[in-house]
Amino acid sequence: MRRCFLCAADMLGPSERSLAYPGGRVRAFPIACGSCGLLLEAGADPACCRAHLAAHLSGPTVLPDPDAPYGLDLYTLRSAATAFGLGLRPHDAEGRAALRRPHDRHAARADLYALDGTAGPPVSLGLLCRPDGLEAALAMLAVHAAWTDDVVILLDAPVHRPETVPAAGFPRGAVRVGARPLGQDFAAQRNALQDLAGHPWMLQLDADEILSVEAGRLLPALAALAEAGDVVSVGLARRNCVDGLLSDVYPDVQYRLNRRCVRYAGRVHERPVLDGGWPRSLIALHGAIEHHLDRAHVLARSARYERLAPGHGRLEEAVALLRSYRD
Repeated sequence: MRRCFLCAADMLGPSERSLAYPGGRVRAFPIACGSCGLLLEAGADPACCRAHLAAHLSGPTVLPDPDAPYGLDLYTLRSAATAFGLGLRPHDAEGRAALRRPHDRHAARADLYALDGTAGPPVSLGLLCRPDGLEAALAMLAVHAAWTDDVVILLDAPVHRPETVPAAGFPRGAVRVGARPLGQDFAAQRNALQDLAGHPWMLQLDADEILSVEAGRLLPALAALAEAGDVVSVGLARRNCVDGLLSDVYPDVQYRLNRRCVRYAGRVHERPVLDGGWPRSLIALHGAIEHHLDRAHVLARSARYERLAPGHGRLEEAVALLRSYRD
């Protein structure tokens, strides 16, 4: 198994973690996923693991299975549940504490419920865009009208305050366009966009990214799930398609669904800075951001990022992006 059967990250490695099960059994797992935290036994078959997990999450309550070929603490179970359109509620105060202090040593148990996009805090959409891409960005907005009524587009251009513009599928005043010079600092641009959100949560996308209607409709429910666990940042997988082919850089998790107060850091490859660290984030597996690139853009982007932040441009990522996806 090259990739985690749960989140698909190519981050499986040796583990010294163990889980305690009801009845006193403690089981050590030799393999763990460095992304979602999934635990695996040696030689586990991914197809069997997926089938077992689907059956395991089919009822209203999840109880630990000490004989499963994988192991889940509560933090990882929360992500696993989202892959099936589900949220979870810990059984007790101990479980609530475990979500705040991953990875807990206790095997996960919790109640499940269906994520309902109509229940949860409203989510704004923020788009970063170049001036020459504005017309195309506005034309693509209709797909997002199913889940948000507040859109802000921030152009890389001389400063001007956001002004409302008409957009198909949206009521008057729902879409605003403003501008601010990028200034060779992507984090500062994202922070400026965060400040323009009309709702407590914002999903940020770039002009060459899109999220499906189905995935977008669950964002309020994911925000509610996050708030229940004292989480302020939600990571979504990103499918990088280069010249129409899925790249090997997957899931390429992007922490783009954030509370409005969250700040980004990093001139390039910017990431949220979280008070309390990564336990205040979670990875949602309910859908993926679609990112469309071409070969020339991939090569130019990596070189540009390296010029902006020497040593942080991830020049090696260009090679990986141009490699087709493989399990």
